[in-house]
Amino acid sequence: MGPSKAASLTTQIHEIYIRATPELIWDALTTPEWNAKYGYRVPQDYELKPGGRYRARANEGMRAMGLPEIVIDGEVLESHPPRKLVQTFRFLFSPQTQAEGFTRVTWEIEPTLKGFCRLTVTHEVDGAPGMAAAISSRYNEQGGGGWTWILSDLKSLLETGKSIAG
Repeated sequence: MGPSKAASLTTQIHEIYIRATPELIWDALTTPEWNAKYGYRVPQDYELKPGGRYRARANEGMRAMGLPEIVIDGEVLESHPPRKLVQTFRFLFSPQTQAEGFTRVTWEIEPTLKGFCRLTVTHEVDGAPGMAAAISSRYNEQGGGGWTWILSDLKSLLETGKSIAG
């Protein structure tokens, strides 16, 4: 791995291999018809152009817990379908998470000659210790799981048609 992929306390890198086309993975990441089916089941809208908006809308369970309608927001910095997406990302769960500000997420989809793809998520969390802890957490029944949970559930959904949680 080159220097851009070097892990640090303020950069988290998650990789997973998925037996799917780059186009299907891209759609699963960027369309609410797909992204509301795995992980935290949160419909996410992208305006896939530099300067475009990103919004993750609370699901019914989140709203019942008192979370706001928009739980994560950000901006699209780069969009190169179906290979690379760079965006900002900010939790809006509470005044404390909102105050941590925007972080940067880079999605890279790389096909292999064997018919599957490597999906790499690089999340730069400088100055956002709360987000750093949340995105690296393990799955738990109270709603945690971070990127590992989200990517595992995405893989399961794309390869089997069913999410891990059912």
